Amino acid sequence: MKKILSVTTIGLLMSLFIGLPVNAETNIFTPDGLKIEHAVNLYGVKLHQQALMEISKNNDNNRSAGTQGYESSSDYVAYWLKSAGYEVEKQEFEFPYFQELSDPVFQTTNPANEPYEPNTQDSYYTMTYSGSGDAEAQLVPVDVVMPPASEPNTSNSGCEAQDFTDFPQGAIALIQRGSCSFYDKAINAQNAGASAAIIYNEGQTNRTNAIRGTLGGPEITIPVVFSTHEIGADLYELSQTQQVRAQISTDTEFEMRNSHNILASTQAGDPNNTVVIGAHLDSVLAGPGINDNGSGSAAVLEVATKIGWLKIQPENQITFAFWGAEELGLIGSEYYVGQLSKEQLATIELYLNFDMIASPNYVRFVYDGDGSDTDIAGPYGSKYIESFFVNHFAEKDLATDPSVMGGNSDYAPFMLADIPVGGLFTGAGGIKTEEQALVYGGTAGEPYDANYHTLEDNLDNLNYEVEEQMIKAMGSALDHFAYTLIPEPETAPLVRAAKSAATAQLDYQGPFAVR
Repeated sequence: MKKILSVTTIGLLMSLFIGLPVNAETNIFTPDGLKIEHAVNLYGVKLHQQALMEISKNNDNNRSAGTQGYESSSDYVAYWLKSAGYEVEKQEFEFPYFQELSDPVFQTTNPANEPYEPNTQDSYYTMTYSGSGDAEAQLVPVDVVMPPASEPNTSNSGCEAQDFTDFPQGAIALIQRGSCSFYDKAINAQNAGASAAIIYNEGQTNRTNAIRGTLGGPEITIPVVFSTHEIGADLYELSQTQQVRAQISTDTEFEMRNSHNILASTQAGDPNNTVVIGAHLDSVLAGPGINDNGSGSAAVLEVATKIGWLKIQPENQITFAFWGAEELGLIGSEYYVGQLSKEQLATIELYLNFDMIASPNYVRFVYDGDGSDTDIAGPYGSKYIESFFVNHFAEKDLATDPSVMGGNSDYAPFMLADIPVGGLFTGAGGIKTEEQALVYGGTAGEPYDANYHTLEDNLDNLNYEVEEQMIKAMGSALDHFAYTLIPEPETAPLVRAAKSAATAQLDYQGPFAVR
């Protein structure tokens, strides 16, 4: 007579091979079958993060798109997906690779020589896709609003070609952040004959520091830097009484390179109701990116492999996406969405995004799908995703905060394509408030992740406790959305919330502000 193995014994054997929890109190099986939430665990995620760290060490301490570090990272992900039974697609695309070869120079040369410290939020940054060159010339303000208006995005400085009427050829343009994109400001300055441009922050609350902005692509040939409001305001005031001259020097390069997304889908499930779950796989050039975004990509890989190995049969097809070139502006996810037909887009039920889920000074952020706490709502259906995550954590007596969907991660292309979006985030370079420190612990007045976009974004600086909470929430979300459709709207099928992406210009493209 054959002996039937007990559920506990099966679970123990699985734990030896694929890292399932051994705790006898955790039963991964329920009357409805296997729960993804119980199958996924921190062990598997840490294994993948350790591998990504080793890949980074062997490749100049980064895994940036267009480099061997990214190639090895995607090979690693593809290997594990294939081991779990998936057919893996390597979706290739071309993108403008940008890097700064040396520190920039920004200083006044008249009436006094005053150099500014490069690439710091208290001074200035070279803008992404800035041209390369050296300019020393008169500084000329362009239609700035000083003192700044009380509301952000008020100044139209440099937004129109006529702002540069009578602009001296070869001068350096001093432009204020405001209502239009940085690209518009820079291209107008370039077309007017400026030798360089300084864009300075507008001046309202939370709009005073220097930020890493992007010009969107390699069309700007002049040097462009972004400074604090204080620097810009001081230069403007000085220019009202005397001629100010400045030097700006940047050393940058860009070239077209190839990168790719890694995609895999479950064989089971209705392909007309697909749940896409994704995370970007690339890091910045400055570091290994083990929180940003080794945490999200390792977690998605853990979920995918467990579903594959355990042969879980979802009713809605699940597509797992590992995006390339997010750090240069959501390029991989934009390519994926952009090459889909209207009919193919209609088969996507929702998109779940996981970007930085192990921040050391964390807050449990949930994307604000209905826009009730922030300025922008997602497409119809996003509120159901937000509600699910908020309720999931509430049932475990874990607090959450809303996170604005301003376009700073890979949900943005799906959002703009009218697909419901949601996801989790534990914070990047933003500053933790006193109120958040009271709720979550940690240190008020410090960044959520002080190692964001640095060499120190490594295995030593992760919060594994919150990462495990995020992993379980991911699994729970798939337990729900892989078997349940978002309710149809009561009116037309393409109804959006009032404050939606259809009317909002998103402020970010990946980690970079665009206006």
